[in-house]
Amino acid sequence: MHAAAANDTLLKDALEEIQSDVDRGFDGFLPVPDDQRARLVEAMRYAAIGGGKRLRPLLVSATAKLFQVPRATALRAGIAVEAIHVYSLIHDDLPCMDDDALRHGKPTLHKAFDEATAVLAGDSLHALAFEILSSPNMTGDPFTRAELVAALAKASGHEGMAGGQIMDMVAEEESEDFDLPTITRLQQLKTGALLGASVELGAILGRVAPEGRTHLHGYARDIGLAFQIADDLLDIEGDEELAGKALRKDADAGKATFLSLLGPERAREQARMLVDQAIAHLSSYGDEADLLRAIARYIVERDR
Repeated sequence: MHAAAANDTLLKDALEEIQSDVDRGFDGFLPVPDDQRARLVEAMRYAAIGGGKRLRPLLVSATAKLFQVPRATALRAGIAVEAIHVYSLIHDDLPCMDDDALRHGKPTLHKAFDEATAVLAGDSLHALAFEILSSPNMTGDPFTRAELVAALAKASGHEGMAGGQIMDMVAEEESEDFDLPTITRLQQLKTGALLGASVELGAILGRVAPEGRTHLHGYARDIGLAFQIADDLLDIEGDEELAGKALRKDADAGKATFLSLLGPERAREQARMLVDQAIAHLSSYGDEADLLRAIARYIVERDR
């Protein structure tokens, strides 16, 4: 089989497997209680099960595999990252933020339930992430658990995803102040931080010392920016039915993006260059890093 075709098959199989495993994991973590909390847990399940690419858990798993971490351990950490991602989407979709009606091809959580339940479901998924990482079931080493919690917490809060979200909201009001370095910083926080944390968690589970993670940080940084450029391109060129959400909102809002600053062709060229750089960061690995390489290519080739 040709190398490119083999990598496509590798990625396709890995995506199908992680999607199934993550759904099964959330199902196990979120049994519906027989009391007044049932509506909240049903809302959490509605948002968390049966949707999304599961790219972040796949990055955790693929990185952890480099260091012979058991798949079940990596999967638990991946579900924790995905719980943060899902909570962020629930809150992003609220009327006070992006005010979206569709996510993964179905009504957003606040439309399917109500706003208050959506806020609580997001809060509870945020808490679940750290409950998973801090549990002795995660790993028997308390120092590793503490490092996992610290890495995901930093990537989720004001120094990471939430910080990027507030910058994104300001970008709609003050787009003229958002030059390329500012947009790059915004996206490194909003999108890149959680993708970076996914790779970081895999390395932490693999007991890789912080100074030994530089190449993995480079890989994560480059795929994070490439992912956002691809998202910006999909926002103007994509198919809403395939995407399962509203598109062309950034342009309508007059928001500064990679696309508005670079134009489509330069943006596409930049994304390809970032993917090449990301793959180059993995040069010290052999076939065992093929899945990480395939993920990098998929990020700019996907249609949703």
